[in-house]
Amino acid sequence: MSLTKNTSLVKKQNFLITAIALGVILNPLNTSMITVALPEIKNEFALTSKDITWLIASYFIVCAIFLPLIGKLSDFYGRKKIFLMGLLLVSISSFAAPLSQNMLSLLGLRAIQAVGTSALYPAGIGIVRSYINNNQNRVIGLLSVFATTSAAFGPTISGLLINLGGWHVIFYVNFPIILISAILAILFIPKDEKMVTKTFKWDGIGIILFSFLISFWIYFLQTIKSGLNIWILIVSLILTFLFYFFEKKKAAPFIDVLFLKENSNISLVYIQYIFATLVFFAMLLSMPMYLQSVLMLSSKLTGIIMLSLSISAMVITPIATRWIEKKGYRIPLVTGVIIGIIGVILLMTIKHNSPLYWISIVLSTVGLSNGILNIGLQTLLYSLVSVSETGTASGLFLTSRFIGNILASSVFGLMFATGVNDINKDWMTIILIVVSIILFSGILFITKKKAVANTTTTNF
Repeated sequence: MSLTKNTSLVKKQNFLITAIALGVILNPLNTSMITVALPEIKNEFALTSKDITWLIASYFIVCAIFLPLIGKLSDFYGRKKIFLMGLLLVSISSFAAPLSQNMLSLLGLRAIQAVGTSALYPAGIGIVRSYINNNQNRVIGLLSVFATTSAAFGPTISGLLINLGGWHVIFYVNFPIILISAILAILFIPKDEKMVTKTFKWDGIGIILFSFLISFWIYFLQTIKSGLNIWILIVSLILTFLFYFFEKKKAAPFIDVLFLKENSNISLVYIQYIFATLVFFAMLLSMPMYLQSVLMLSSKLTGIIMLSLSISAMVITPIATRWIEKKGYRIPLVTGVIIGIIGVILLMTIKHNSPLYWISIVLSTVGLSNGILNIGLQTLLYSLVSVSETGTASGLFLTSRFIGNILASSVFGLMFATGVNDINKDWMTIILIVVSIILFSGILFITKKKAVANTTTTNF
């Protein structure tokens, strides 16, 4: 009887994890699938290159704003409820977006999609930490695989779909994922516990300030290739200081800046994740363009080669999770950064006449690094926060990812402004090497602090 009960419990937990995993892939998948569709969208709506840039950037802006907000809401109002509402919003936007008659309506529906997908990761991680007790780190590692590698699969999937039915089809691919995730979530995620002792306090001014802050910084980064806009830089800095000092005085701030200031380890994790994402996403953005424009490969062959980046990250993540469980954080994270530095340096060896197997090896090396860093930094973060703060922490974690994405797209735009060629690719590589060295220093520092803290705790 006991064995039957345990088997039943394991099945329920597996269905719960599947529901969350399917929801989690919707955000990164929809972030990257649209990149292949941009030429068609540009032609259909007679858009400029600047318009297209904002079609991507607007998604990042909405995600960066709503991830920490929805993380808080999921902690407060219930993670299952927020998870299902996220799926509903993605359904609405995925149905209506292909019917868009102009750029404005497509932007609006993409914004709704961004809000919906932003709900799924923080709520999902909160559910895992609340209801999965055995091998929790491994489950988080699995979700990390889905969240990270699905972005790399996006261009390949959309490339095949667009050949069948145009750019509209990339939105319809969401429906089977949403349907299965929703059914499993309704059946297997436990009901939310009611919180009657507190009421949620909205920090409206903080949200508005953060929205303007993010928007102005993105605008500054997106336009820096045209020259340094000193006034936009000044406004961005003023908004940053205003936001910090306003949130500092709030009893219930949108983003607890004092908490981040007082808990430097948590802040450092977010900063390191920004750098790690910058390197990975810069590769994800630049290499398909480089392979097609310089090596003159077909979109199909480009997609196959790009899979080496995602597959290596996917394969290493469960191995890294077990490694971290046995050896702790320091050695795996430091090893991951070193592998990343090697991979980025090897990027300098790729030229217009490089063999395809060598390009795959270089991309795989970067993918291995990203897989280790992703799960390592994520599990390190959750070791520093309580279960009740999981939604908020994971929301900020994904906000860090989108900041890294924004920086990567800015580096890409700046370095390839004069064309896609070996020289500009090498300049981008130099920037990524510098970022990787900064990341290495940060990882050494934070893992040393964590080791000292653990030793102190043990001694007491």
